[in-house]
Amino acid sequence: MQTKLHRWATGEPARRFDDLFNLVYDPAFLVAAWNRVQGNKGGRTAGVDGIAPRSITPDRVSGMLTDLRESVKNGQFVPERVRQKSIPKANGKVRKLGIPTMTDRIVQASLKLVLEPIFEADFVPSSYGFRPRRRAQDAIAEIHFYASRGYVQVFEADITACFDEIDHDALMQRVRARVVDKRVLRLIRGFLKAGVLSEDGVNRDTFTGTPQGGILSPLLANIALSVVDEHFQRKWDALGPQWSRTKHQRAGGATMKLVRYADDFVVLVRGTREDAEALSGTKSPVCSTRWACASRSRRRWSRT
Repeated sequence: MQTKLHRWATGEPARRFDDLFNLVYDPAFLVAAWNRVQGNKGGRTAGVDGIAPRSITPDRVSGMLTDLRESVKNGQFVPERVRQKSIPKANGKVRKLGIPTMTDRIVQASLKLVLEPIFEADFVPSSYGFRPRRRAQDAIAEIHFYASRGYVQVFEADITACFDEIDHDALMQRVRARVVDKRVLRLIRGFLKAGVLSEDGVNRDTFTGTPQGGILSPLLANIALSVVDEHFQRKWDALGPQWSRTKHQRAGGATMKLVRYADDFVVLVRGTREDAEALSGTKSPVCSTRWACASRSRRRWSRT
């Protein structure tokens, strides 16, 4: 079914899917979702329900999935608040994770199984984070490839608090470009608006963002950030084939190639330092998105 969804989405770029909800509660999708939830490294951690997926014994799985299927099918399923957990980062700062309940994780995993093949048809090749069969090493290899071909001016950016500040309305607008099944859209918005139980025991509503730690969150973040990928891809495509880009470069024009991994990205520029700095509108080495411009030689990139 995933293969069919991807083929339909690829073959019809303007297609909007209007009958997906039945797949979310399909028994096969729920079983596959459960296997992923129980098998991942967060399977020992409980949400606000106090139930860790790996604590469920095999004899209880069938009944649990049957009850969950009926709940989703009948529209009775309502996402619960995520449990907030702070973990230290290597740079001394703290990352706040949102841990969903066990049933929320299963439904999110099933939703991802349904939605990912559709949106993968639209994502551009320069995006690498949280995508099937793509690794950070692949992003590094692409950077090496272009850096060794004269793209040595680098605009580097880190989108601050990306998962916390994604605009729900803007995100849902991009989701609706492909999905018009109102039940699926309602379910996605339900997860976005579920709220947070903070570490100090206070319930807080969520007006922006998608919880970092939720199974569906990486896909939603990629859908939101794909607007950046598409912007630079349009610029790249507008210059035409390689011979046309070469002619543009010889005339003194700059060419740019984006490589993104989650909320970190670089724009590799074949041109001047000023061309790279112009992307930010300022020559300051730091701004709200924590960017920096630098010149890199072929040798330096080969060691990175």
